[in-house]
Amino acid sequence: MFYEIRTYRLKNGALPEYLKAVGETGIGIQKRHLGQLVGYFFSEIGAINEIVHIWAFQSLDDREERRTRLMADRDWQAFLPRIRDLIEVAENKIMKPAAFWSAEGNPQA
Repeated sequence: MFYEIRTYRLKNGALPEYLKAVGETGIGIQKRHLGQLVGYFFSEIGAINEIVHIWAFQSLDDREERRTRLMADRDWQAFLPRIRDLIEVAENKIMKPAAFWSAEGNPQA
């Protein structure tokens, strides 16, 4: 299993608009293509105006195929302008769990 951790720093004051757009439209399109959403968060303390969303994939090939389908979706292409200008910085990490950590988030016995 691989985890994609996407972190966006939004423009000051853009958080409510971003969450509204994603909640109304974006997340449904993403889930249709990307599959397993592990979590979708925004910062409350520390670095402000940050969004973090985490997706799980069976392999890097699985991720690439799913993201290619998402990017080709006309609904997604129409949605992107709603959030594109709200994001100042985007960071993407691919993480692989340690052998002693289970997919449920508990140490394996």
